[in-house]
Amino acid sequence: MSEYIQVVTTVERREDAERIALELVQRRLAACVQVVGPIASTYRWRGKIETAQEWQCWAKSRCNLYDEIERSIRELHPYEVPEILAVPVLAGGADYLAWLDAEVKRAT
Repeated sequence: MSEYIQVVTTVERREDAERIALELVQRRLAACVQVVGPIASTYRWRGKIETAQEWQCWAKSRCNLYDEIERSIRELHPYEVPEILAVPVLAGGADYLAWLDAEVKRAT
């Protein structure tokens, strides 16, 4: 299993994405969070197919911080059922990963 992850979540408003990004970095749960959007999402919700404009947050972190990251996103997220997915980082530049390690806290 990879030591590093990218955690993705989506929100309806850019302001919510920016707030999540700032909080994750301030709490040292992510070294960097990229806000991407707007994107178009199509999904099934409560028996209907919906289409919405959303913003993505991609948080760069370590696996051992995932539980805290998920709790923080749920605390900040406006959706009833937020997308919170962790994607393993299979490889990365040694200097970038060293920077990432230095910028996130040690798991408690």
